[in-house]
Amino acid sequence: MTDVPFTIVDVFAEQRFAGNQLMVCRPQAELSSDVMLAIAKEIHFSETTFLVSEKQSDGGYPVRIFTPRAEIPFAGHPTLGTAAVIQQECENTFQPTIRLNLAVGQIPVTFGENEDGLLWMQQNPPVFGAILPPSDLTAVTNLSIDQIDLRYPIQEVSTGLPTLILPLKTRTALQAMRVGPDLFLAWVEGRKAKTLFAFCPMESGQGFYARFFAHYFDIPEDPATGSANGSFAGYLVQHQVMGTEPIDTTVEQGQEIGRPSKLYLRAAASPNGVSTQVGGKVQPIAKGTISV
Repeated sequence: MTDVPFTIVDVFAEQRFAGNQLMVCRPQAELSSDVMLAIAKEIHFSETTFLVSEKQSDGGYPVRIFTPRAEIPFAGHPTLGTAAVIQQECENTFQPTIRLNLAVGQIPVTFGENEDGLLWMQQNPPVFGAILPPSDLTAVTNLSIDQIDLRYPIQEVSTGLPTLILPLKTRTALQAMRVGPDLFLAWVEGRKAKTLFAFCPMESGQGFYARFFAHYFDIPEDPATGSANGSFAGYLVQHQVMGTEPIDTTVEQGQEIGRPSKLYLRAAASPNGVSTQVGGKVQPIAKGTISV
């Protein structure tokens, strides 16, 4: 039996016991993929990460990310939270940037220069995929076409993990969404995007509300989703949702499931596509070991 050290943090959380929970494991010996998946299933957070080595390779730390169902190439809150743990547990002195070597490539996380506590990740440029007709979403979401904002497309977008972005008119519509697992799993069959990100503007016009569904990865609803919000930031620029760019805005997610979260988005057009950054705060919660 081996004891694996871990740290639990809340990511995209303005205070403790909010945002998205993350367990960061720091195994001192090699673990098999099956054991990593078993740990992720046992903990059953949206994702669990494993710091494969505390020694850098090509300037970054090798990290693997698991949902309770499968390993995935990229996810936002695990990237931000793992970087925060590395800063605290693995670095002898403060580093302004921590780079993670993920399956999608090397992702940098920068630590705020001010006292705002924000961490920022630079995501890969978004790739814009298929556009779906509104009628494809009504049965899956329990919404009517009248509740969908038809000014903008329902589109698959990916900065590393494809998601379908669904624009809604009001928060009432967003709160009324009901995504049943059986219908959802049948609906994503054969699609690149296995997740659904729905959004609407805040009444004040100063940001957005969002919800995220990922039954395919055994995550009925996620309280804060960095990867999808990175795709959303690109979507906002691509379709001029805010009317101007670069954009600098916020997204509130997770209220419907009792885990209020706040994500900060920056994006702008660049020669290599849309440059997107997602920021948030990380709150330390617990440390311990898990026996495997």
